[in-house]
Amino acid sequence: CSRKRAFQITKPFLPILEWLPNYRLKEWLVSDVISGVSTGLVATLQGLAYALLVAVPVGYGLYSAFFPILTYFFLGTSRHISVGPFPVVSLMVGSVVLSMAPDDNFLIDGSNATGINGTETLIDTEARDAQRVLIASTLTFLVGILQVVFGVLQIGFIVRYLADPLVGGFTTAAAFQVFVSQLKIVLNVSTKNYNGVLSIIYTLIETFENIGTTNIADLIAGLLTIFVCMAVKEINDRFKHKIPIPIPIEVIVTIVATGISYGADLEKKYNAGIVKSIPRGFLPPEPPDVSLFSQMIAASFSIAIVAYAIAVSVGKVYATKYDYAIDGNQEFIAFGLSNLFSGAFSCFVATTALSRTAVQESTGGKTQVAGIISAGIVLIAIVALGKLLEPLQKSVLAAVVIANLKGMFMQVFDVPRLWRQNKVDAMIWVFTCVASIILGLDLGLLAGLLFGLLTVVLRVQFPSWGGFGNIPGTDIYKKVKDYKNAIEPEGVKILKFSSPIFYANIDGLKSSLKSTVGFDAVKVYNKRLKALRKIQKLIKKGKLKATKNGIISEPGITNEAFEIDEEPEDNEDLQVPTKEVEIQVDWNSELPVKVNIPKVPIHSLILDFGAVTFLDVVAVRSIKNIIREFERIDVRVYFASYQDNLISQLERSAFFDDIVRKDIFFLTVHDAVLYIRNQMTHSDNQDPIFEKISLMQESKEPIEFTEPSPTDDELDVQEE
Repeated sequence: CSRKRAFQITKPFLPILEWLPNYRLKEWLVSDVISGVSTGLVATLQGLAYALLVAVPVGYGLYSAFFPILTYFFLGTSRHISVGPFPVVSLMVGSVVLSMAPDDNFLIDGSNATGINGTETLIDTEARDAQRVLIASTLTFLVGILQVVFGVLQIGFIVRYLADPLVGGFTTAAAFQVFVSQLKIVLNVSTKNYNGVLSIIYTLIETFENIGTTNIADLIAGLLTIFVCMAVKEINDRFKHKIPIPIPIEVIVTIVATGISYGADLEKKYNAGIVKSIPRGFLPPEPPDVSLFSQMIAASFSIAIVAYAIAVSVGKVYATKYDYAIDGNQEFIAFGLSNLFSGAFSCFVATTALSRTAVQESTGGKTQVAGIISAGIVLIAIVALGKLLEPLQKSVLAAVVIANLKGMFMQVFDVPRLWRQNKVDAMIWVFTCVASIILGLDLGLLAGLLFGLLTVVLRVQFPSWGGFGNIPGTDIYKKVKDYKNAIEPEGVKILKFSSPIFYANIDGLKSSLKSTVGFDAVKVYNKRLKALRKIQKLIKKGKLKATKNGIISEPGITNEAFEIDEEPEDNEDLQVPTKEVEIQVDWNSELPVKVNIPKVPIHSLILDFGAVTFLDVVAVRSIKNIIREFERIDVRVYFASYQDNLISQLERSAFFDDIVRKDIFFLTVHDAVLYIRNQMTHSDNQDPIFEKISLMQESKEPIEFTEPSPTDDELDVQEE
């Protein structure tokens, strides 16, 4: 227990202790100040604009752009991301707010409130806004709790299940949702607040039904803002190497638009929708309404994951660029505590915005000192500048939001590239995008996640497989279908199954075996038993004789065994005790009975398990049955290229016994082939495919043919 040791234990929980002592004051401070001022101006405007997505008064967007930065400065591991509102997350919060506090819940008598629906049904906007702020801050608090729990439990890996195609489709759908929600503000058209499945379709339909009520002043201001912002952003991108600091066009447009609105008095003359009131200073902290937790727990889970995923993915881009590491679990804790803290001050959920982070990095930001300075700029706006922005048209703020969606909409052009590279990834992108548009962002994300996992399961359930052959003169084995020079060893089939083997794909292994060897081992065995039964009857009648050299017909006796086989093919009476005299049957030659028995042209089967990472109990039992099925028709089964953990797994599953021994496992396919060749060279001249059966030649009793009774874990012929 020492001061140094205590410092080392504390550092992982307070990353500021890692980078602040190493801060290069002379080299970095000026860059961080410039970056902080630029980012703070953008953050102020985006905070106001994104509050519209959450359906709360715009002033609360300033709080959401200020408070989260304070805690992330001490706890975050990324040096470059700008913490605050993000349109996708803001829209997800807004959907919860609108579903729990719709306008219909605040209809009052027109004599006591200002409304928007005429004299009969007025809305108590003050009570509505207060309730919506409470819901948004409570949701933020709950999201913070979940994120802290995830961080403490070290489950930052959960974000890995949000694949890039899934995130691309989801954010593109979210951009479309944001666009539709802001379109009615640009047009200043009143619509109901729809939420849930097909809500975006209903909103679009009602917007265009009421398009005749469009406010021309708001429309012109919105279109000009979109055009100017997008044009200047394009200039910033194209000439970023020549322009030291990106032009803060949102700030410029907002100042100009506020001046025009104030000077022309657009609200009174043209009935333009303006911000009207921005609270000055800070509100006292308020506790969350815990009774609402049960209604928002599902949505808060998806919001917590999405907010974290966006922040970490952006942070990793800049961490890779500047050669430092991000701790995923610490980021969960940092954002969780930031949301817990800011939720007490009437904020909504914070993550990072791509455009804001790009501004902070491109203007020279080196550390989170730039972030704390940007928070200072937002603080000035909260304390002193709020009154000056009250004449600003809401359509200008909505247009700023729409202009910032360009990057997300451009992701649509990733689909053709994905289709060329990997069709499954392209399908995940399209499915997630469509599902998120139709079902809503929370259900759409869940549907996309499940669809992505389903594609993984299907790819494992139906893996690639094929028969392999040897490249002459080498120890290399390649798929016979793909390499014309690959030659299969004589009497040997090699099958490679490129997947873990478990209950869902064991049937695929069996069907690939049948296709590779060209016959069904169970059917071959049943046919042979049927032929033996016929031979038994003929020997009993004296029409055939069984000797050690094979089966012969009595001279001068017509072989009636070649009569049409009219017996149904069944599996009854196939098992009996063996007797004394051994004979041999060449099953690949012409038999003295009319039974169609498939030829078995191989004596060995090699299973290449190089790509098999695990086996479940169903797979182990089935593979053991496969070995026995082939052994009883004199085909030896070998395993090659197995991974070390499979042997211990097979041992735990009681795979090995007197029949299935470890000497059938080889390090490589070539080792197995060389062993088989050696065995064949030193074997007897007798054909190994012959099956030995025992008969009592002179017995008057029925002669029975058997195989050992099946063990408990083996299917008998009838069940198979």
